[in-house]
Formats: sequence, structure tokens, C-alpha cells
Amino acid sequence: MKKDFFTGKKVLIMGLGRFGGGVDSAKFAHNAGANVTVTDLASAEQLAESLSELEEFDDIEYHLGSHAASDFEKTDIVVVNPAVPAENDFLKIARKNNKFITSQINIFFELCPAQIIGITGANGKSTTTALTAHLLKGASDERRATSDGTVWLSGNIGNEPLLTVTDRITPDDLVVLELSSFQLEQLAQIKKSPNVALLTNLTPNHLDRYGTFDNYCAAKENIFKFQKLDENSPAVSIFNAEDEIGAEWFDRYSKDTGRTCLKFSPDDISEEIRGWFSLPGRANLSNLAAAVCIARHFAVADERIKAALPAFKPLPHRLELVAEINGVSWYNDSKATTPESAITAIEAFEKPVILIAGGYDKNLPFGQLGKIIAQNAKAAILIGQTATKIAETITMSLRAKRSNLKSRVTSHGSRATKVQVVDSLTEAVNLARQLAIAGDVVLLSPACASYDMFDNFQQRGNEFTKLVQKINT
Repeated sequence: MKKDFFTGKKVLIMGLGRFGGGVDSAKFAHNAGANVTVTDLASAEQLAESLSELEEFDDIEYHLGSHAASDFEKTDIVVVNPAVPAENDFLKIARKNNKFITSQINIFFELCPAQIIGITGANGKSTTTALTAHLLKGASDERRATSDGTVWLSGNIGNEPLLTVTDRITPDDLVVLELSSFQLEQLAQIKKSPNVALLTNLTPNHLDRYGTFDNYCAAKENIFKFQKLDENSPAVSIFNAEDEIGAEWFDRYSKDTGRTCLKFSPDDISEEIRGWFSLPGRANLSNLAAAVCIARHFAVADERIKAALPAFKPLPHRLELVAEINGVSWYNDSKATTPESAITAIEAFEKPVILIAGGYDKNLPFGQLGKIIAQNAKAAILIGQTATKIAETITMSLRAKRSNLKSRVTSHGSRATKVQVVDSLTEAVNLARQLAIAGDVVLLSPACASYDMFDNFQQRGNEFTKLVQKINT
């Protein structure tokens, strides 16, 4: 595929969205000379921020608030948002009418001339992706991994463009992408995988879409399935030694000729390198180990890694320290949309934790989360659709704990974890403020998506930050 493939064609962008992907696709298609129509189930008001980025393209047509079958019958090309499942009825109409169906990520893989480093997983993939790009760029090299190549950071990590920068990417560059399970499903349709692929870990997620954990894992495995196996230039597949499924896949893929398989673990990181890394918890050490594994593969020396680490800061909404007020530390971990990611956040702290959790129900199990909260949290303040479910698992764990005469005392003291359900994030922050004393951590780590109360995890995290900042005013 070349860019001129879109010239003069009718291109339908299915799903403008709020994270930049649809905007990037629309700009790319327009600049390629296509006649662009955007269709989205959301209203213009809901898509105001994305629409503002397309104001200069006054000939783009918008069909918002619903989809129309005629759009999918009359177009030449459909560019699909990753959130749209392949079995969508309107995509069936497009296929029935022999329309070319593609996606932002598929177009990028077809056009990108550079080597692509792809990172996926259930937890830690955004931090690992950003940290990998940071180490490859170097602390003072101004985006240069080598003397003749630029490092690009994009993908599912946020609003970074993919398609509108392809003209600036050269064969000597490196592209570091965070890849979601949805994007990997799309890439499987064109049998593409990144040259260097890394899996952070696998735990249940998106079961509302996939139904089973096995189906979710199968979507993630596409990051390795279509790597080109060439003995002269082997594909690189990287796995977490501490992840059960990753270790299993390492054993299986290691048998492939033309593939280099690597493993990483927090134990790989020397105390000297750890000393330059500021993010809390073993999970973040695992993210560091993953990024270092890739950096070393590209011959980045440990001295250069150490020099780069102090400048790396946590990504927004990922164990982000919002404020320290009267000895209480307030952390925004709104990106934690699974029970496992919330567990990781809780276990990152040795101080007493007051947890704010709950949200949209993706049909994920909360049993282990309830157990960890009962063992480690001073209090759990619960909101959203899943509040009652999470509260029940904590209560069951506390009852089991009391029934064991040898385990009457939780790890944070002689008092049992306080559990309370409230109606809003505002109420949760106010209650946390009342409960917290100097030395405590108040942690927003929802273990759930945000769609029951907020547009996305960013809005939820931003609201939490505003509420915390008001405490000091």
C-alpha cells in the first residue's frame, strides 16, 4: 500500500473517538487526496475536542449520533476505530458490498519504513512503552537513538499521531508503539507483527468483549504470530520471566528458527540502576527491566541508561503523585482499569493505603483484589457499578480472616479494613480526607473502566486531581 492508494477515493472514518486515532486517520486521508466522511455514534457535543482538531478541513463531511447503512454501501474505503468489533453490523454491510476495510494501525504498518518495536500486555504497557522510548532516545540526545536515527513514540499510549508523521519517518529510525488487543486483532487481518515485540504480562481484561480469558490472550498473541522469521535478521520476541503465560510462550516460541527470544525480570536490574529509578513498586521494576531489555538489544550501554533514568517521570494517571497535604500522599492511578493493576498499585506502598476504587463493570473477577484490600488497605471507598461487588469480596475476605485465629490482625494494624460505598468521586475524596492521617497514602486505583461515570480514565483522573487540589485552597 502507498499513500496515493487513497487519492480520489471515498474514505469513511468509522469512529472519530476522543483519543486522537480517528482525527489522525481523517487528516491522513484528507491530505492523501481522499473525499472524507466521518461517522460516529457519539454526538458533536461529545466529540467537541476531536472535532476542533479538524476545523481547518472544511470539506470533511460528518454523520454523527448514529451510523447509516448507505455510508457503508457508497464508500470505497472504511477506516475502523479499534474499539469497533469485527462482527459489527455496519462492517458486515461494507464487506457484503466489497468495500476495502482497514484501520489506522494497519495503514501505518503498511507505510512505515522504519523498524517497529511493539509493546503489549494487560498491565504496565504504557509505562514500559514510554520508558523504552526514553531510554532509546537517551537523556541528552534529543530523540536520537543512534547517530543517524530518530525514535518515535506512539500507538495506544495516547493522542500521538501515527499516520500524519509517516512522511517524516526514515528507514534508520525506530518506532516504539503501545499496542492494544484491539489493534493487534486488526493487524492479524493483514498478518503483520512488529519487528521487536514485547509482552509485559497477561491477566484478565476486556472480558465484556472477549468473553473468556483465552480469547483475550489469543488477541494479545498476535504481537508475535506474524513476525518475519529470517535467520539473517531474526525477529525479536521478549517475555516476562515472572508471568505464567509469558514464560509458557517463551518456551514455545524459542523453538522457532529465525526468532530471538529474550526474557526479563526485576531481578535483572542492578542496585546501581535501581537507584536512578524513582517509580514505586516491584511492578514498575518489571517495567524498567522490560525497557532495559529492549535498550540493551539496541546496544544502549548501562551508563547511558543510568544517565537517562532521572529525567523519566510517571505518565499521567499511572501512580502519579498529585500532592502531599498535611503528611498525606495523594496518588492518581486512574489508568488502573483491571483488578490486577489495582493490586499492583496497592502493593507498591509500604504505608497505610486508603483506596478509592470501582467503576464500569467489564465482568472481571474481584476475588483476589478483595483479598489484597483486606490484607493491605486501611480503608476502601467504593464508587460506580462495581462498588457493591468489590465490597462483597472485601467483606468475604475479612470474614475468612477473622475465622482464622492465627490471622486476626491485618497487616496495617489491629483494626479491620473500613469499607464504604459512596455515590460519587467527590464523596470518595471527601471521605478519604476525613480518614487520612499523616503518613497515609490515598490512592485512586479503580480496578475498573470509567464509562459508568466518566467519558474515559483521563477525565476520571483529572477530576480526582482537581478535587485533591481544592483541599489545599
